[in-house]
Amino acid sequence: MPKMVNVCHFCLKSGILCSKCQAKLKKGEISQTDLEIGQLLLSLESSYPPLQEINFHKAVTTDGILALIVGKGDVTKLLSGGGKVLRSIGEKTGKNVRLLEAGGDDRKFLEDLFAPVSILTINTIWLPDGSRETRVILRRRGRRPPFEVQAIKDIAQKVRGMTLRVEFAD
Repeated sequence: MPKMVNVCHFCLKSGILCSKCQAKLKKGEISQTDLEIGQLLLSLESSYPPLQEINFHKAVTTDGILALIVGKGDVTKLLSGGGKVLRSIGEKTGKNVRLLEAGGDDRKFLEDLFAPVSILTINTIWLPDGSRETRVILRRRGRRPPFEVQAIKDIAQKVRGMTLRVEFAD
């Protein structure tokens, strides 16, 4: 069974939330999307045994992209088997799926977010108002990247509170 970090197993399996999980939903600690993706992972685990060993933290959606935040080391488990698990999740949700590790440093987070496009440079830009932006320069390889840049920026904002400035170098 995939371990959902913020929801008890019974609530995920039954689809009916206990008072603790209902309170987490009301407070915004978990979202309806988290519950739906948790149930989807639970339904797929019989077909894909690696799902039984993962820790699922959160799901974030934006403009056709679904970002799954999973435990440390769980990205490789989900990618094993030629990416069948990701394709299956993508088909069932109708979204492009991105896998991100919970915790970790910003560079690893950004590399996972922008994969398969290579990152050349990451810089922090301090703005006069005291805020900061993270500037990411990506390598352009002829054609457009396989994602919408604005959707990726939105995910970085929702997951890590990062404001991204994305540029391409030839």
